[in-house]
Amino acid sequence: MEQGLDYTLVKPDYILSDFVDSFWCLRNKSGIAKETVGLPDGRVDLFLFKSQKDDFRVILLGLGTLPHEVASIPVDAQIFCISFKLLGVEYLLHEPIADIINSGRLLAVDFWGFSEEDLHDFDLFVNKSMHKLKSLLEMDIDERKRKLFALIYATNGSISVSEVAERICWESRQINRYFRRQFGLSLKAYCNILRFRSSLDHIAQGKLFPQEHFFDQTHFIKEVKKFSGVVPKELLKNENDRFILLSSLKAP
Repeated sequence: MEQGLDYTLVKPDYILSDFVDSFWCLRNKSGIAKETVGLPDGRVDLFLFKSQKDDFRVILLGLGTLPHEVASIPVDAQIFCISFKLLGVEYLLHEPIADIINSGRLLAVDFWGFSEEDLHDFDLFVNKSMHKLKSLLEMDIDERKRKLFALIYATNGSISVSEVAERICWESRQINRYFRRQFGLSLKAYCNILRFRSSLDHIAQGKLFPQEHFFDQTHFIKEVKKFSGVVPKELLKNENDRFILLSSLKAP
């Protein structure tokens, strides 16, 4: 990643793949504080954070539905993160996150046995996290929910609620009740976020036209601006690594 932001990502093993999107770390080695914007990506993030001026913290971020200014990433800041898929919220975190949509929750500094020392080695953090997550994972998974999430992730959200309901034999009203109670938004709203997130892969490659079942170019631009605050052309420029998510897609 450019401008002194060092980004590394590791995917989970097969056992956790339905529940965890990735493990990643971000270090600010630029020598200056970085002003950034968070983009909705359909994930729920558990952060370990520390900088020269800030104490060690463990933070849970709920789903984002709008672009939001992230507090400056301080010089020498380190962030280690577990990014959960929504099935992981229910079966690993074991609690709803509807109350922290577009916000977060400060957790105990020893949550899940984590500590400041875990920020010393990312590989060890990943191994420790996977061991802990596997110990928490319930074996009795609602197969309708497993199929629901497999379907919407496989289609990048480009599927109607009615089609989801028909294919998994679960009423649309019940699905939306589950989504609102557990995650704080409707299935349709979540699918729109997934479609936007998928479009970032194309924008990062310089493809400034619809790829993921947008109606037309106008609709594509409108949706990108809704979730990022800027039009696709400006998003691609990504001056000063302002959009970390987009920068991570360009990272080697």
